[in-house]
Amino acid sequence: MQTIIVETDRHDRLKEAVRQAVELLSRGEVVALPTETVYGLAADAMNPEAVAKIFAAKERPSFDPLIVHLPHRDRLAEVAEIPEDIAGHVAKIVEHFWPGPLTIVLPKTAAVPDIVTAGLPTIAVRMSANPIFRRVVTSLASPIAAPSANRFGRISPTSAAAVVKELEGRIPLVVDGGACHQGLESTIIKVVSRGGELKPFIRVLRAGPITKEDLQPFGKVEFANDLTEKTEVPGQLPSHYAPRTPLRLLTSPDDFQPVPGKRYALLSYRGDAEDGYLSLTDWHFTTTLSPGNGKLPEAAVRFFHCLRQLDECGADEILAEPVPERGIGVAIVERLRRAAAK
Repeated sequence: MQTIIVETDRHDRLKEAVRQAVELLSRGEVVALPTETVYGLAADAMNPEAVAKIFAAKERPSFDPLIVHLPHRDRLAEVAEIPEDIAGHVAKIVEHFWPGPLTIVLPKTAAVPDIVTAGLPTIAVRMSANPIFRRVVTSLASPIAAPSANRFGRISPTSAAAVVKELEGRIPLVVDGGACHQGLESTIIKVVSRGGELKPFIRVLRAGPITKEDLQPFGKVEFANDLTEKTEVPGQLPSHYAPRTPLRLLTSPDDFQPVPGKRYALLSYRGDAEDGYLSLTDWHFTTTLSPGNGKLPEAAVRFFHCLRQLDECGADEILAEPVPERGIGVAIVERLRRAAAK
Protein backbone atom coordinates (compact mmCIF):
# COMPACT_ATOMS: atom_id res chain seq x y z
CA MET A 1 0.00 0.00 0.00
CA GLN A 2 1.24 3.48 -0.86
CA THR A 3 0.93 6.05 1.92
CA ILE A 4 0.12 9.54 0.62
CA ILE A 5 0.84 12.68 2.68
CA VAL A 6 -1.40 15.68 2.02
CA GLU A 7 -0.54 19.21 3.16
CA THR A 8 -2.92 21.71 4.77
CA ASP A 9 -0.80 24.88 4.69
CA ARG A 10 -3.10 26.67 2.21
CA HIS A 11 -6.87 26.88 2.12
CA ASP A 12 -7.13 24.95 -1.15
CA ARG A 13 -4.83 22.23 0.18
CA LEU A 14 -6.76 22.03 3.45
CA LYS A 15 -10.05 21.70 1.59
CA GLU A 16 -8.64 18.93 -0.60
CA ALA A 17 -7.08 17.13 2.37
CA VAL A 18 -10.39 17.11 4.23
CA ARG A 19 -12.19 15.88 1.11
CA GLN A 20 -9.76 12.99 0.65
CA ALA A 21 -9.88 12.05 4.32
CA VAL A 22 -13.68 12.04 4.46
CA GLU A 23 -13.93 10.04 1.24
CA LEU A 24 -11.59 7.36 2.57
CA LEU A 25 -13.28 7.23 5.98
CA SER A 26 -16.68 6.93 4.30
CA ARG A 27 -15.37 3.90 2.38
CA GLY A 28 -14.26 2.19 5.58
CA GLU A 29 -10.56 3.06 5.35
CA VAL A 30 -8.21 4.45 8.02
CA VAL A 31 -6.56 7.89 7.89
CA ALA A 32 -3.95 9.57 10.10
CA LEU A 33 -5.21 12.93 11.36
CA PRO A 34 -3.72 15.61 13.61
CA THR A 35 -5.32 16.35 16.95
CA GLU A 36 -4.25 18.90 19.55
CA THR A 37 -2.57 16.09 21.54
CA VAL A 38 -0.94 13.58 19.15
CA TYR A 39 -1.70 12.31 15.64
CA GLY A 40 -4.55 9.80 15.62
CA LEU A 41 -5.28 6.83 13.36
CA ALA A 42 -8.90 7.45 12.47
CA ALA A 43 -11.76 5.24 11.32
CA ASP A 44 -15.55 5.51 11.37
CA ALA A 45 -16.34 4.35 14.91
CA MET A 46 -19.71 2.93 13.88
CA ASN A 47 -18.15 0.68 11.19
CA PRO A 48 -16.62 -2.41 12.88
CA GLU A 49 -14.78 -3.49 9.72
CA ALA A 50 -13.12 -0.07 9.48
CA VAL A 51 -12.19 -0.13 13.18
CA ALA A 52 -10.60 -3.55 12.69
CA LYS A 53 -8.17 -1.90 10.24
CA ILE A 54 -6.93 0.35 13.09
CA PHE A 55 -6.02 -2.71 15.15
CA ALA A 56 -4.32 -4.35 12.13
CA ALA A 57 -2.27 -1.29 11.14
CA LYS A 58 -1.12 -0.64 14.71
CA GLU A 59 -0.69 -4.33 15.62
CA ARG A 60 -2.83 -3.42 18.61
CA PRO A 61 -4.26 -6.19 20.81
CA SER A 62 -8.04 -6.48 20.65
CA PHE A 63 -8.40 -6.12 24.43
CA ASP A 64 -7.20 -2.48 24.36
CA PRO A 65 -10.20 -0.12 23.89
CA LEU A 66 -10.22 2.95 21.65
CA ILE A 67 -11.18 6.57 22.27
CA VAL A 68 -14.13 7.84 20.25
CA HIS A 69 -14.18 11.47 19.04
CA LEU A 70 -17.52 13.21 18.56
CA PRO A 71 -18.42 15.78 15.89
CA HIS A 72 -20.64 17.74 18.33
CA ARG A 73 -21.42 17.72 22.06
CA ASP A 74 -25.06 16.90 21.34
CA ARG A 75 -24.00 13.58 19.80
CA LEU A 76 -22.83 12.23 23.18
CA ALA A 77 -26.15 10.47 23.83
CA GLU A 78 -25.68 8.38 20.68
CA VAL A 79 -22.64 6.60 22.10
CA ALA A 80 -23.00 6.94 25.89
CA GLU A 81 -25.75 6.36 28.42
CA ILE A 82 -25.06 8.87 31.19
CA PRO A 83 -26.34 7.76 34.61
CA GLU A 84 -28.84 10.20 36.09
CA ASP A 85 -26.84 10.71 39.28
CA ILE A 86 -23.87 12.17 37.35
CA ALA A 87 -25.63 13.67 34.32
CA GLY A 88 -25.51 17.23 35.65
CA HIS A 89 -21.86 16.97 36.61
CA VAL A 90 -20.90 15.48 33.24
CA ALA A 91 -22.77 18.27 31.46
CA LYS A 92 -20.77 20.93 33.34
CA ILE A 93 -17.47 19.19 32.61
CA VAL A 94 -18.31 18.77 28.92
CA GLU A 95 -19.40 22.39 28.62
CA HIS A 96 -16.14 23.61 30.14
CA PHE A 97 -13.56 21.29 28.56
CA TRP A 98 -14.96 20.27 25.16
CA PRO A 99 -13.64 20.60 22.59
CA GLY A 100 -10.31 19.84 24.22
CA PRO A 101 -7.94 17.13 25.51
CA LEU A 102 -10.29 15.54 28.06
CA THR A 103 -11.72 12.03 27.62
CA ILE A 104 -14.62 10.81 29.76
CA VAL A 105 -15.40 7.12 30.40
CA LEU A 106 -19.14 6.41 30.43
CA PRO A 107 -21.48 3.43 29.94
CA LYS A 108 -21.81 2.80 26.21
CA THR A 109 -24.94 2.49 24.10
CA ALA A 110 -25.80 -0.63 22.11
CA ALA A 111 -25.09 1.31 18.90
CA VAL A 112 -21.33 1.28 19.54
CA PRO A 113 -19.59 -1.80 18.05
CA ASP A 114 -17.99 -4.00 20.68
CA ILE A 115 -14.64 -3.91 18.85
CA VAL A 116 -14.35 -0.20 19.70
CA THR A 117 -14.64 -0.80 23.44
CA ALA A 118 -12.84 -4.16 23.48
CA GLY A 119 -16.07 -5.76 24.64
CA LEU A 120 -16.28 -3.54 27.72
CA PRO A 121 -19.59 -1.95 28.79
CA THR A 122 -17.98 1.51 28.82
CA ILE A 123 -16.78 3.93 26.15
CA ALA A 124 -14.01 6.53 26.32
CA VAL A 125 -15.21 9.65 24.48
CA ARG A 126 -14.01 13.18 23.75
CA MET A 127 -14.11 16.06 21.25
CA SER A 128 -10.87 17.21 19.61
CA ALA A 129 -10.11 20.93 19.44
CA ASN A 130 -7.86 20.58 16.39
CA PRO A 131 -9.52 22.54 13.54
CA ILE A 132 -8.48 20.02 10.86
CA PHE A 133 -9.77 17.06 12.84
CA ARG A 134 -12.98 18.94 13.57
CA ARG A 135 -13.56 19.66 9.87
CA VAL A 136 -13.10 15.99 9.05
CA VAL A 137 -15.32 14.61 11.82
CA THR A 138 -18.12 17.11 11.19
CA SER A 139 -17.98 16.46 7.44
CA LEU A 140 -18.09 12.71 8.02
CA ALA A 141 -21.01 13.27 10.41
CA SER A 142 -20.11 10.13 12.37
CA PRO A 143 -18.05 9.56 15.52
CA ILE A 144 -14.43 8.70 14.81
CA ALA A 145 -12.32 6.15 16.67
CA ALA A 146 -8.75 7.44 16.75
CA PRO A 147 -5.96 6.01 18.91
CA SER A 148 -2.44 7.35 18.40
CA ALA A 149 -1.07 6.76 14.88
CA ASN A 150 1.88 4.54 15.81
CA ARG A 151 2.71 0.87 16.25
CA PHE A 152 1.23 -0.46 19.47
CA GLY A 153 3.19 0.47 22.60
CA ARG A 154 5.63 2.69 20.72
CA ILE A 155 6.33 6.42 20.93
CA SER A 156 3.25 8.49 20.09
CA PRO A 157 3.62 10.69 16.96
CA THR A 158 3.33 14.47 17.22
CA SER A 159 4.14 15.18 13.56
CA ALA A 160 3.18 13.77 10.17
CA ALA A 161 6.79 12.67 9.63
CA ALA A 162 6.65 10.57 12.81
CA VAL A 163 3.43 8.92 11.58
CA VAL A 164 5.11 8.00 8.30
CA LYS A 165 8.05 6.42 10.15
CA GLU A 166 5.61 4.28 12.10
CA LEU A 167 2.94 3.38 9.56
CA GLU A 168 4.23 3.97 6.02
CA GLY A 169 2.83 1.30 3.70
CA ARG A 170 0.16 0.34 6.24
CA ILE A 171 -2.31 3.20 5.76
CA PRO A 172 -3.44 5.12 2.66
CA LEU A 173 -3.35 8.73 3.88
CA VAL A 174 -1.65 11.05 6.37
CA VAL A 175 -3.08 14.56 6.74
CA ASP A 176 -0.18 16.85 7.66
CA GLY A 177 -1.43 19.47 10.10
CA GLY A 178 1.97 20.42 11.49
CA ALA A 179 3.19 19.80 15.03
CA CYS A 180 0.62 19.01 17.73
CA HIS A 181 0.12 21.81 20.24
CA GLN A 182 -0.27 19.76 23.45
CA GLY A 183 2.14 16.89 22.78
CA LEU A 184 0.67 14.38 25.27
CA GLU A 185 -2.44 12.24 24.94
CA SER A 186 -5.68 13.44 26.50
CA THR A 187 -6.47 13.18 30.19
CA ILE A 188 -8.95 10.36 30.82
CA ILE A 189 -11.41 10.58 33.69
CA LYS A 190 -14.36 8.75 35.20
CA VAL A 191 -17.04 10.66 37.10
CA VAL A 192 -18.43 8.93 40.22
CA SER A 193 -21.38 10.26 42.24
CA ARG A 194 -20.93 11.06 45.93
CA GLY A 195 -24.67 11.43 46.41
CA GLY A 196 -26.90 14.41 47.06
CA GLU A 197 -25.55 17.86 46.33
CA LEU A 198 -21.91 16.91 46.83
CA LYS A 199 -19.52 17.38 43.94
CA PRO A 200 -18.57 14.00 42.44
CA PHE A 201 -15.34 12.07 42.58
CA ILE A 202 -13.35 12.69 39.41
CA ARG A 203 -11.12 9.67 39.02
CA VAL A 204 -8.13 10.30 36.75
CA LEU A 205 -7.45 7.08 34.82
CA ARG A 206 -4.72 8.61 32.64
CA ALA A 207 -2.92 11.88 33.35
CA GLY A 208 -2.68 14.37 30.50
CA PRO A 209 -2.94 18.05 29.50
CA ILE A 210 -6.01 18.66 31.69
CA THR A 211 -4.45 18.61 35.15
CA LYS A 212 -5.68 17.88 38.64
CA GLU A 213 -5.78 21.63 39.28
CA ASP A 214 -7.95 22.15 36.18
CA LEU A 215 -10.45 19.51 37.34
CA GLN A 216 -10.72 20.44 41.02
CA PRO A 217 -13.51 23.04 40.58
CA PHE A 218 -15.74 20.23 39.24
CA GLY A 219 -15.22 17.54 41.87
CA LYS A 220 -12.93 15.74 44.31
CA VAL A 221 -10.01 14.58 42.16
CA GLU A 222 -8.23 11.29 42.79
CA PHE A 223 -5.84 9.20 40.73
CA ALA A 224 -6.94 5.63 40.11
CA ASN A 225 -4.66 2.84 41.28
CA ASP A 226 -7.09 0.01 40.62
CA LEU A 227 -5.65 -1.96 37.67
CA THR A 228 -9.04 -3.50 36.83
CA GLU A 229 -10.48 -0.03 36.41
CA LYS A 230 -7.59 1.05 34.20
CA THR A 231 -8.40 -1.67 31.66
CA GLU A 232 -11.30 0.58 30.62
CA VAL A 233 -8.92 3.01 28.91
CA PRO A 234 -5.99 2.91 26.46
CA GLY A 235 -2.34 3.45 27.31
CA GLN A 236 -2.45 1.72 30.69
CA LEU A 237 -0.41 -1.42 30.11
CA PRO A 238 2.73 -1.61 32.29
CA SER A 239 4.96 -0.96 29.24
CA HIS A 240 3.79 1.74 26.86
CA TYR A 241 5.06 4.81 24.97
CA ALA A 242 8.32 2.87 24.73
CA PRO A 243 11.32 3.51 22.47
CA ARG A 244 13.18 0.50 21.05
CA THR A 245 16.24 1.63 23.03
CA PRO A 246 16.08 0.68 26.74
CA LEU A 247 15.20 3.67 28.94
CA ARG A 248 15.94 4.26 32.61
CA LEU A 249 14.35 7.00 34.72
CA LEU A 250 16.77 8.44 37.29
CA THR A 251 15.80 10.00 40.61
CA SER A 252 19.21 11.56 41.33
CA PRO A 253 22.67 11.75 39.72
CA ASP A 254 23.89 9.13 42.23
CA ASP A 255 21.65 6.52 40.52
CA PHE A 256 23.94 6.36 37.47
CA GLN A 257 27.30 4.62 37.13
CA PRO A 258 28.39 4.36 33.47
CA VAL A 259 29.67 1.06 32.09
CA PRO A 260 32.86 1.51 30.01
CA GLY A 261 32.24 1.19 26.27
CA LYS A 262 28.49 1.63 26.53
CA ARG A 263 26.87 4.54 24.65
CA TYR A 264 24.43 6.56 26.73
CA ALA A 265 21.95 9.25 25.70
CA LEU A 266 20.41 11.76 28.09
CA LEU A 267 16.88 13.14 28.19
CA SER A 268 17.50 16.30 30.20
CA TYR A 269 14.67 18.25 31.83
CA ARG A 270 16.10 21.76 31.54
CA GLY A 271 19.69 21.25 30.34
CA ASP A 272 21.22 22.90 33.40
CA ALA A 273 24.66 21.68 34.56
CA GLU A 274 23.71 22.57 38.14
CA ASP A 275 21.22 19.68 38.15
CA GLY A 276 24.20 17.31 38.12
CA TYR A 277 23.41 15.09 35.13
CA LEU A 278 25.23 16.67 32.18
CA SER A 279 28.67 15.89 33.64
CA LEU A 280 27.97 12.26 34.61
CA THR A 281 29.55 10.82 31.44
CA ASP A 282 30.57 11.65 27.90
CA TRP A 283 27.05 11.41 26.53
CA HIS A 284 26.59 9.95 23.04
CA PHE A 285 23.63 12.32 22.56
CA THR A 286 21.60 14.71 24.70
CA THR A 287 18.34 16.53 24.18
CA THR A 288 16.40 18.84 26.49
CA LEU A 289 12.67 18.99 27.20
CA SER A 290 12.59 22.65 28.24
CA PRO A 291 15.92 24.45 27.86
CA GLY A 292 16.69 26.99 30.55
CA ASN A 293 13.77 27.50 32.90
CA GLY A 294 12.26 24.00 32.83
CA LYS A 295 8.72 24.96 31.84
CA LEU A 296 6.48 21.92 32.16
CA PRO A 297 4.03 22.85 29.35
CA GLU A 298 6.98 23.18 26.94
CA ALA A 299 8.40 19.89 28.20
CA ALA A 300 5.07 18.19 27.49
CA VAL A 301 4.92 19.54 23.93
CA ARG A 302 8.48 18.37 23.21
CA PHE A 303 8.32 15.07 25.10
CA PHE A 304 7.56 12.55 22.34
CA HIS A 305 9.67 14.43 19.79
CA CYS A 306 12.68 14.29 22.12
CA LEU A 307 12.05 10.64 22.95
CA ARG A 308 12.00 9.79 19.24
CA GLN A 309 15.29 11.69 18.70
CA LEU A 310 16.92 9.68 21.46
CA ASP A 311 15.60 6.40 20.10
CA GLU A 312 17.16 7.15 16.71
CA CYS A 313 20.57 8.43 17.90
CA GLY A 314 22.29 5.03 18.14
CA ALA A 315 22.76 4.88 21.91
CA ASP A 316 22.69 1.64 23.89
CA GLU A 317 20.59 3.11 26.70
CA ILE A 318 18.58 6.27 27.35
CA LEU A 319 18.79 7.94 30.76
CA ALA A 320 16.01 10.35 31.74
CA GLU A 321 16.37 13.09 34.34
CA PRO A 322 13.53 13.41 36.86
CA VAL A 323 10.71 15.83 36.04
CA PRO A 324 8.71 17.64 38.75
CA GLU A 325 5.45 15.78 39.44
CA ARG A 326 3.15 18.78 39.46
CA GLY A 327 0.66 20.01 36.90
CA ILE A 328 1.29 18.36 33.53
CA GLY A 329 4.55 16.99 34.94
CA VAL A 330 2.43 14.18 36.43
CA ALA A 331 1.55 13.06 32.89
CA ILE A 332 5.16 13.29 31.70
CA VAL A 333 6.44 11.16 34.58
CA GLU A 334 3.63 8.62 34.08
CA ARG A 335 4.74 8.13 30.48
CA LEU A 336 8.43 7.94 31.42
CA ARG A 337 7.66 5.18 33.92
CA ARG A 338 5.75 3.19 31.34
CA ALA A 339 8.52 3.73 28.76
CA ALA A 340 11.05 2.47 31.31
CA ALA A 341 9.00 -0.66 32.10
CA LYS A 342 9.89 -2.32 28.76
